[in-house]
Amino acid sequence: MAGRLTNKDRDQLEKWIGTGPKSFTLLYAITRDRCEPKIFHEKCDNQGPTVTVVYNTQGSVYGGYNATTWTTRSSHQDDCCTDAFLFQLYFNGNPKANKFTLKKGRYQSAIHNDPNWGPTFGHYELKTFTSNIVYSGSYFPLNGGPSNFGSFYEMQGMTKDEIYNNTMDVIELEVYKVTYDENKERKPWRGVGSWNKKLLERLKDEIITFKPVPELNFNEARIALIGPVGAGKSSFYNTIDSVFRERVTQRACSGSAEQSITTKYIPYTVRLESGDSLKFLLCDTPGLEDSAGLDVNECTFLLDGNIPDFYLFNKKSPLTPKTESFKNEPTIRDMIHCVVFVLDATTLDVLSSDVLEKMKNFQTLMNERGTPQMILLTKIDKLCKDVQNDISFTYKSWLVEEHVEKASQRLGLRRSNVLPVKNYEKECELDLNINILASLALRQILRSAEDFMYNLLDRQKFAKIDIQE
Repeated sequence: MAGRLTNKDRDQLEKWIGTGPKSFTLLYAITRDRCEPKIFHEKCDNQGPTVTVVYNTQGSVYGGYNATTWTTRSSHQDDCCTDAFLFQLYFNGNPKANKFTLKKGRYQSAIHNDPNWGPTFGHYELKTFTSNIVYSGSYFPLNGGPSNFGSFYEMQGMTKDEIYNNTMDVIELEVYKVTYDENKERKPWRGVGSWNKKLLERLKDEIITFKPVPELNFNEARIALIGPVGAGKSSFYNTIDSVFRERVTQRACSGSAEQSITTKYIPYTVRLESGDSLKFLLCDTPGLEDSAGLDVNECTFLLDGNIPDFYLFNKKSPLTPKTESFKNEPTIRDMIHCVVFVLDATTLDVLSSDVLEKMKNFQTLMNERGTPQMILLTKIDKLCKDVQNDISFTYKSWLVEEHVEKASQRLGLRRSNVLPVKNYEKECELDLNINILASLALRQILRSAEDFMYNLLDRQKFAKIDIQE
C-alpha cells in the first residue's frame, strides 16, 4: 500500500519541510491497520520525523509534521520540535495549500505524546483520536477534534471550520516516515524519454519527414492557431520557425498589446536553414476577445476552407459567401486538419467566460467535422521557479501538471492533448530545452493532423463504395 498522498502533495510537503529531497514511507493507515492508539504507537514510535495526513468526508485534507518522533512517553514535546507545523492541502476537494507554523515560545507544546492517543499537535489544535474507533461502513468517526485553536500554531486568521469542515468524520488517516534522500529523482508526470540533443534530433527528423497522406493529393497540412489575445499564437510560430531555421526568428508580429496584433488569416510556412519548406502550415488567426476575433460563422468558414489566405478580417464587413474572395468550392487542401487552442497558463483562472464560451461553440463545429483539437499551454515558465530556472523540469513540475489538468477541464479535452510550451520571448540565442519542448508539442499536433487525414481518406473510400452499390 503506497498511500493516498499524491506526488504533487509530497512535493509540496517536501518544500515546506525544507533541507532537500525527501522520501515518504507509509507507516500507518487506519483503513489498513485499524484506528487504535496502541497500533499507531507500535507502527510509528521511534521512527523519526513523520507527516500525519487526515482525509475527511468533505474532501478536505490536512495534517501536521512532527520533526522529532512519536513516543508512548506522556509529554508535550520539548524545544527540539521547533520545525513542527500544521498544514492544509485541500478544502472541500479544492487545492488550498497553507502551512501553519508554531508561535514564538510555544515549542514545548508542538507535539503531544500519549500512549492512549493518536497523533496530536499543539494544545490541541489537531487531536485525532483518544480511543479505539470502529469503522462505520463509510468513515471513521474520530473522537478528537480541535480545541484552543490558534493558541500554539499561527493559523493565519482561519477558523477551525475552514480546515476541518466542523467534522471529525474521516475516510483515512495516514502517517508517513520522512527521510532525507539525496538520490531521489522526481518522476516526470508525462514520459518523454531522455532529455538531450539526441531527443531533439529525433523530434526534428520526424517533423521534417512529415507529409500529408499521399492518397489525398495535397502537399501541406493546415494547423489553425486559435486563442485569446496575448496567449502566444504568433510567438509559437516564431518559436517553431526558430527551431528549424537554427536561429531565433521573428517572422510573425507578436507582442503584448491589449488588442490582437494579428488581424489576418495568415498561413505561415516553416523553413529549414536550407530554405526548404516543411509540409505543414501554421495558420494564425486574430486573438479572441469578448466582442472581437473569430465568430461562429467565421470559424465555420475557417474549418471548411472558405477563407482565402491572408484575408483581412473586418468587424464592420464580416466575411460571407457573397464576399468577392470567398472560396465557394474549397478542396481538402484548404480545410483545417487540426485546431490548436493557445492558452496562457498564467491566466487560466481569469479567462473571460465569453471567450471560453466562444471556444466551446467552436468546439461544437469541430466535433461535427471530426476535426482534432489540441491545447497549447504557453508561459509555463511563469508558473514555477524550477521551470524558470530549467525548462527541462517542465514534466516534473506539479504546478505545470496542475495547470495542464485545469486546461483539460476548461475545454473538455484529454490531458494528453494539452501541450505545455515556453515560447522564445527575451532570448536572442537558441535554447536546447525550449526547442525540445516546442518540438514535442508540434510532433503531437502533426500526429493528430495525420490521424484526421486517414479518417478523411476512409470517408472517401466508403463514399465511393456507397456510390458503386
